[in-house]
Amino acid sequence: MSVKGSWKLKLRLILAMFSVSVLIYIVLGVIWTLLGRPGGVSMWAVLGLIMIFLQYLIGPSLVNRSMNVKEVTREEAPQIYEMVEDLCQKAELPMPKIGVSPTPVPNAFAYGRTRSDGHVCVTQGILDTLTYSELKAVLGHELGHIKHYDMAITTLVSAIPMICYYVALSTLWSHDNDNNGWVLGIIALACYFLGQLIVLFISRTREYYADQASVEYGNKPEYLASALYKLVYGTATCSENAIKDVEGQKAFFLNDVSNTEKDISELSQLDVDGDGVIGAEELKRLQKQNVKLSTGNKLTELLSTHPDMLKRIKRLSELQN
Repeated sequence: MSVKGSWKLKLRLILAMFSVSVLIYIVLGVIWTLLGRPGGVSMWAVLGLIMIFLQYLIGPSLVNRSMNVKEVTREEAPQIYEMVEDLCQKAELPMPKIGVSPTPVPNAFAYGRTRSDGHVCVTQGILDTLTYSELKAVLGHELGHIKHYDMAITTLVSAIPMICYYVALSTLWSHDNDNNGWVLGIIALACYFLGQLIVLFISRTREYYADQASVEYGNKPEYLASALYKLVYGTATCSENAIKDVEGQKAFFLNDVSNTEKDISELSQLDVDGDGVIGAEELKRLQKQNVKLSTGNKLTELLSTHPDMLKRIKRLSELQN
């Protein structure tokens, strides 16, 4: 199924991955220059790679424990199994493990190392908040992450800024400052900050891709838009303690739970009839509107793993037939 505007997302990813390649070239050049110097630069680089590899290996177990995920059987969650099976057939994916987290914060997330090792989890909060069609659209989004190998790609690109950080540590505060090693340390530190921005950009772009995947798997854009709208308002009703408990995993979530106030301010204008959902007509109306962000919101988005919510729903409006 061809989706309108998909070439823009592909171009974004191509440019982002090209930037990562350039950054890797610079980092390798810095490391190569430093290899002949004392201070254990190569050791720090190797340590960074080991930490990323361990994160990749034990990541699913850490998510399970931190979110208190309980794997459910078909008998325990027949409706969710029915949705995921149908979506997996359309996405040509093996059936993932399905879990439920008891947190009242409404959300969902996918994780795992490969397509055959995928996990999809929904929170109790989202089960109490969304309709059948909205929840299926959300599950389509999460399967899009699995289909696109997003967990593995994010882990891989995250290795670059981490290595830059360790290299900067080993040079900027080293007692050995011969041959202007501090200059290379500053370069490594600059690469660290640039790398972090690229990682965040890739993460935001892959959220758009996962939204698009949900539509490709047969879900209507308005169902996912309405789900995002409800998740924002549902999060606003949760206690501060509930939000704090899940903030460490928010990068996996469908939306950034830390931006609730800003998202509510932006999205309140979309629900024209005030019925608590974003319908097809309301989403179509957004097609004809220009979305402009304030400087503050642009900066917030630049430092976030998720796209600005209004821009994201605007993109969903462009996917309508």
